[in-house]
Amino acid sequence: QVQLVESGGGLVQAGGSLRLSCVASGRTLSSYNMGWFRQAPGKEREFVAALSRSGGSTYYADSVKGRFTISRDNAKITVYLQMNSLNSEDTAVYYCAARSRYSTSAYYTRREEYDYWGQGTQVTVSS
Repeated sequence: QVQLVESGGGLVQAGGSLRLSCVASGRTLSSYNMGWFRQAPGKEREFVAALSRSGGSTYYADSVKGRFTISRDNAKITVYLQMNSLNSEDTAVYYCAARSRYSTSAYYTRREEYDYWGQGTQVTVSS
């Protein structure tokens, strides 16, 4: 089992950047497919970005492609989400997720495909 703790959220002006971190306790993240999701007020939780177990493949939602980057540190216990060119539509609580089940794909985009979740970190973009 792995516990995930997100950090790095906050208030930023439109056009600015933030880097979110997701620290895993218990084991390295090389055993997991990783993902970032977000949930804005009154909306469903939506997929943002995914990283394969090897760390070699990434996948992004169209809304963040070219602006956000998911990555993992060499120690393989922290996953990052670098967010650039932020706008008001990026305002949401951001969640880190990990999948431990047997995987046939490099990445997953649906909530039910993940097994562990962090508590979330708030990102607010002011216009």
